[in-house]
Amino acid sequence: MRKSIFTCLLALAGFYATAQSLKVSGNVRDERGEPLIGASVLEKGTNNGTITDGSGSYVLSVGKSNAVLVATFVGYNVVERAVSANANLDFTMTDASILNQVTIVGSRNGNRSSTDTPSPVDVIDIREITTKQGQLDVNQLLQFAAPSFNSNRQTGSDGADHVDPASLRGLGPDQTLVLINGKRRHQSALVNLFGTRGRGNTGTDLNAIPAAAIERIEILRDGAAAQYGSDAIAGVINIVLKETVNQLSANVNAGIYKAKYRFDNKDFDGLNCNVNLNYGVKIAQKGFVNVTADYNFRDHTNRANTVSDPDELQRRQYGDPRINNAALYYNAKVPVGENIQFYSFGGINKRRGDAYAWTRFADDDRNVPSIYPNGFDPIIASTIDDRAVTAGVRGVWKSWNIDLSNTYGFNKFQFDVKNTINTSLGEGSRTEFDAGGFQLAQNVTNLNITRHYKTILQGLNVAFGGEFRNERYKIFAGERGSYYNYDPSLAGGSQGFPGYSPSDVTDRSRSNAGAYLDVEADLTKKLLIDAAARFESYSDFGTTLNGKVGLRYKITNAIALRGSVSTGFRAPSLAQKYFNSTFTNFVNGEAVDVLLANNNSEVTRALGIPKLKQETSQNASIGLTMNPAPGLSVTIDGYYVKVKDRVVLTGQFSDEDEDIGELLKNLRVGQAQFFTNALSYTTTQGIDLIIAHSTSLGIGRLSTTLAANFNDMDLGPVNTVPKLRGKEDTYFDERERRFVLASAPPSKINLTFDYGVDKFSLMLRFIRFGEVKLANWDYELDIYKAKVQTDLTANYKFSKNISLSIGGSNILNVYPDKSLPSLTESGGGWDPVQMGTNGAFFFTRLGFRF
Repeated sequence: MRKSIFTCLLALAGFYATAQSLKVSGNVRDERGEPLIGASVLEKGTNNGTITDGSGSYVLSVGKSNAVLVATFVGYNVVERAVSANANLDFTMTDASILNQVTIVGSRNGNRSSTDTPSPVDVIDIREITTKQGQLDVNQLLQFAAPSFNSNRQTGSDGADHVDPASLRGLGPDQTLVLINGKRRHQSALVNLFGTRGRGNTGTDLNAIPAAAIERIEILRDGAAAQYGSDAIAGVINIVLKETVNQLSANVNAGIYKAKYRFDNKDFDGLNCNVNLNYGVKIAQKGFVNVTADYNFRDHTNRANTVSDPDELQRRQYGDPRINNAALYYNAKVPVGENIQFYSFGGINKRRGDAYAWTRFADDDRNVPSIYPNGFDPIIASTIDDRAVTAGVRGVWKSWNIDLSNTYGFNKFQFDVKNTINTSLGEGSRTEFDAGGFQLAQNVTNLNITRHYKTILQGLNVAFGGEFRNERYKIFAGERGSYYNYDPSLAGGSQGFPGYSPSDVTDRSRSNAGAYLDVEADLTKKLLIDAAARFESYSDFGTTLNGKVGLRYKITNAIALRGSVSTGFRAPSLAQKYFNSTFTNFVNGEAVDVLLANNNSEVTRALGIPKLKQETSQNASIGLTMNPAPGLSVTIDGYYVKVKDRVVLTGQFSDEDEDIGELLKNLRVGQAQFFTNALSYTTTQGIDLIIAHSTSLGIGRLSTTLAANFNDMDLGPVNTVPKLRGKEDTYFDERERRFVLASAPPSKINLTFDYGVDKFSLMLRFIRFGEVKLANWDYELDIYKAKVQTDLTANYKFSKNISLSIGGSNILNVYPDKSLPSLTESGGGWDPVQMGTNGAFFFTRLGFRF
């Protein structure tokens, strides 16, 4: 498969290269008229580009006479110019200052382009992909745009039904750092306990940020803890908000799934609707305020009817939860004098969700037949409040760029359980309870100081600074009926999701201070070296020192070699340290009460479980970038990541265990599990491949992209304790190991053809998800074989102000291979896998721009 796609694309590229094009030439110089050697010149909206030679000259073939060329050079402002009638275009570039430079994640050097960095960086134009994809939230947009990014929706997974876990290169959701406009974003208060993705991890809720507010997303596919701090083991996602002014953008989106495996005769379900508005106002000469309002609705899908034997049915409702999501975001910059700028950005997000839990059938011991004669399907309802604000000032003082900011972020989960009962109350039980919840607050103060020396070597950039972060995590109790057992002979607490009790209540905080130094030097016109070091001190973990060295060497003007080595770390989240709860799990269809004990509980102390410590990592990558022909670019990057002392959620110890059994019986729970550094190490290695070609073809222009990720993970031995020695298969058993290994498919290949003629464009995409193997409750492998999804979108611009997109995702209605619901983690015909389990999705999008 790999070889055939690669061969076909190169053949196509060779054919396209013969198509008609317009040759543009010119030179790039500074304000004094001196040639800028090695400046990048790129045709806007394509991968077609070149760099200037020893005299500052360039030659580039473009696909249309009205093309726009973009010139960039380190330390200078970006310049855009339309191609002139005589196809001769010169650029004069001015010095950049911190007030107007563009910074790409992975480098603290202003105006370093994404192709010039020593580490691979994907820059995704959100306006472009939202026009041609049916997905409405950021997680799903990235899932189909970036092969190394993985996210999927879960069902029957409590809080994870309402926040999609996402990751880079198959590592944990909490091993990817998220920034907004270069500033650290807070994580979700949720720790994932169920499902096959992100189990035992916390993460960042990307869907709290409306896609309509985003200009672009930069994905640094490399370890960067030495540059940006904790959580950047797998990489960094930087979300850049819009800065447009005097332009009103509005979009109306709607989509629906082709229904299958329902108990009724509905042809479609899972209606998705989205409406958004974006507008910016100019302030003074270089200031602005840009505001986005966004509302998104997603209805239930149901794919539960997958078995012919009613005894094998575990859930009558299996599918996406219902979600109502509203957001208001802003981005602002205000000049204060010539060399100082005040900036602020942030927003609020409110999400309400209804997710179905496992069915309690009529004859279930946990049912009260007089209330539910036919059994019931509990609904876990969530109210998620998310808000963030950043304010800062940046300016220039004696050639030093200084940036001081403060960011506050807050995330709160409130759970309500509907269509439920507290069985121990019998016929007197209510059917709805406030179940409590949890919240996380984070405050970050950040100082960055940089300076670029043009006359030292071929350019030297020095950056240093510090950061102080404070976090606070809380668990708050639900009402008494949601957690209390009124009759010890019956099950207590609200069915579907027992509420948090007063014994679960937690209020913990910690702080850390960090300092970094980052030096980036162009030693010659061909060789770039970047070195960074970061020191951090945690109030609860002590200190850590990490470093990174990267290089980029231009073998020729068309070929460059890049690579890096680094160390990293991730401090366990406060939720991993202090979360505790008692909940109901289903093992082979049987309900079992499970205690999740925190790291300082009576259970963990009795077993001698050590205090959680930070994960540490070693990263290495090497890559090649090539522009072998006009409009053709190829990047190949290999990577290796070793994470030591990985924090995971253990397997569940039974009350029949000789060491822990009596303690669990006294606590009236059947099983217990906890967070620990159970894995001595994990090693992840793989290859990212991106081949992009753009050329004129006939009367239009064709862009072709092959993007692929090949990923392999190995798990080291289990770290255990003396009392549990010999019980490694319970401490971290085969099922748990398979969940970690399946964090990403072993391969994910995206082949996209995008053809545009005047006002019309057509996008055809094939996405191949590699085979995933998971262990079921019988500890046999459920194999989800490789599948190919086909997407098709047509877009037409009625005018410069109005456009319409119509299309479908997975138009051939391909599903993963089915498994037995009584043996899956989810209780449905499939465990959550990256391609999803809803089938074909058809959508339309109407866009306005005035």
